[in-house]
This record gives sequence, C-alpha cells and structure tokens, in this order.
Amino acid sequence: MTTESLLKRFRISKLMPRIATHAASPGTVNYVGRKREAPVRIQVMEYHEDHFQEKEIKAIGEILPLKNSPMVTWVNVTGVHDTSVIESIGDAYGIHSLVLEDIANTTQRPKLEEYDGYLFAVVKMTYIDTKSGNIIIEQLSLIIGQNYILSFQEKEEDVLNGLRQRIRTGKGRIRKMGSDYLLYAILDSIVDFYFTVLEQLGDRIEDLEETLLKQADQAMLNDIYHLKQDLIFLRKSIWPMREVISSMQHAEHKLITKQVGFFLRDAYDHTIQVIETVETFRDMASGMQDLYLSTISNKMNEVMKVLTIFAAIFIPLTFLAGVYGMNFHVIPELSIKYGYFAWWGVVLTLGAGMLIYFKRKKWL
Repeated sequence: MTTESLLKRFRISKLMPRIATHAASPGTVNYVGRKREAPVRIQVMEYHEDHFQEKEIKAIGEILPLKNSPMVTWVNVTGVHDTSVIESIGDAYGIHSLVLEDIANTTQRPKLEEYDGYLFAVVKMTYIDTKSGNIIIEQLSLIIGQNYILSFQEKEEDVLNGLRQRIRTGKGRIRKMGSDYLLYAILDSIVDFYFTVLEQLGDRIEDLEETLLKQADQAMLNDIYHLKQDLIFLRKSIWPMREVISSMQHAEHKLITKQVGFFLRDAYDHTIQVIETVETFRDMASGMQDLYLSTISNKMNEVMKVLTIFAAIFIPLTFLAGVYGMNFHVIPELSIKYGYFAWWGVVLTLGAGMLIYFKRKKWL
C-alpha cells in the first residue's frame, strides 16, 4: 500500500466551525455544534415483556403521557439544534435548565450528574462513516428516569441500531428489565463500537509499519502525525467514560438496581480494555515516529559514508595531481619518457589499494 493511499484512509472527522455561544446567564439554552438545518425527529419505543410499540412523535404534546407510562419508554431526539424542542421536552419532564443547556452544547466532556428524580449522563459515540471512511465522534446526552430514558443526539447515524433491533424482537433480557438496564445496554453498545473503531486503527497501524519499512518520506511522517492526532481525540472521548460508568456502578441511587450494577461492572472492564488499547496504539505511533526519524538518519549516514569514502580516495589523488600541476621549470619526472603512464599507474594502484582496504574493514 502506498503512502498516498494511506493518507486517504479514514481519519477522525475534524470539527467544523461551531456556532459559538455569547456571554449568557447560566441555564440559557444555546446550541453549540455543527450548523444543521434538518428537522428534529422524536422516536419513541415503549415496551415490557409482552408488549412493544414504536412510533414517531410529531407534536411535543404527545410526550406528556409517556412520563407516567407503566412500560419502559425510550424517547430518542435526533437534532439538538432546535432549542425550542429541547426546552419543551424539558418542561414536560421537569428537567433542570442547566441540564438543557448541557444538552444543547455538543462539546461537553463525558460526565454523570444526579438530580432529584433522574440522572443526567453525557457520553461520546464513535463510529466509522460509511461514505467518507472518517471516524465520527458524536455526543449522546441521556436522562434516566424511573421508567424512561431520554436521549439526545445530533445526527441520525449512531451505534444503537443493534440495540433497537433487540428490543423489537425481544431477544435477551432487555424487555424483562427496567430503564436502568436499558441505560446499561446503551453504554454497552457504545463501548462495543469503540472496539470496532480500534480494530480499524490497528489495521491502519499495521499498514503504516509495513510501508515505513519500505519507504520513509515526508508524506509518511504526515500520516503518522495524523494517526497520533486521531488517537488523542479518541483518548479524550474514551478516558472520561471510565469515570461515568464507575460513578453509575457505585452510585447509591434508586434508579440503578444492584442487579444492573453487576452488568455495569462488565461495561467498566470493557472500557478499561479500550483505554489500554488506545494507550498501546499511542506508544506504537510514537515508536513509528522514532523509527521514521531513525530511518531518515540511517539513510543520511549511508549517503555521508559513501561521500566520505569517495573523498578519502580522491584526497591523495588530488595531492598527486596538484604536485605535478605546479608551474616549475624543473620537475625531474617530466623528462621520463613514460612518466605520464607511471603517474597513472601510481594513481590507479593507490585508489584500488584504498578500496580493498575499505572493503576489508567492512566500510563498504
């Protein structure tokens, strides 16, 4: 694989210019994120062991009865750029204004906060865009209530389609459990996709190492630099997830049962594995950069060695040419009939002798 093709491989999607918030009082809901014009979609899943219902809500008023539904309800809002929708949902569920502000700000660090009657969590989803091949990092905000979960995301693409299908088909224990298990299932799906992304990065590192051994040029250095950037972005997104899951696992909150706490422990272990893999890849990327610099240095040393050998051979030959190129009237060797050929004999013998000497010393 050529370096040019490696440079075109997937990279983390660089953040586009974001809509900035001007100075505003705390609790003011201002959107901070990529500029979007797509309409907001609100999708609802209601289920228990023997019943399942899925629908898309067109009016905010339809959300009100869902709060007190005896079934587990998952309300997924796609598009947080319309702050009026977020505020309306917040009013319907009694969500604090500071939480609504964090939902609209898509640059939040992963975290977990406890409020009266619900939990608020911010996590980062990572997946590979099928069109561009870039790694996408997207914020997912979660509000966990007694029998419901509200989730807010920027785009329709996410890593939760497999979970939705499990709910639809009733496979596993998902429809036998409450909203806390749904929270675990969401986190588990997100962590599993971290492994998928890391697998792609591992293949990318192997290709880089293979190409680096064959050639080392400026394009290769740029690719290693971009790889290190990608790993830094991933580390910033994944590292706080450990704290979030650990806080859920140890939180003394009635919304998270002890039974689900055991599942969260498993998700925590997976998160540690992801973090260790990212750190390993960072070390490998740094090693490749060192290997690149060593390769360039070795190439330069080889060039300098060849030039030095040529210089060493020609220094005595230049000395002889200089001696017999002097403009004295009397130079004894000039009167010898075969002096010219004798000079060439000395030159060739001296040059060949030095080459043989360098060869025996294994300098060549």
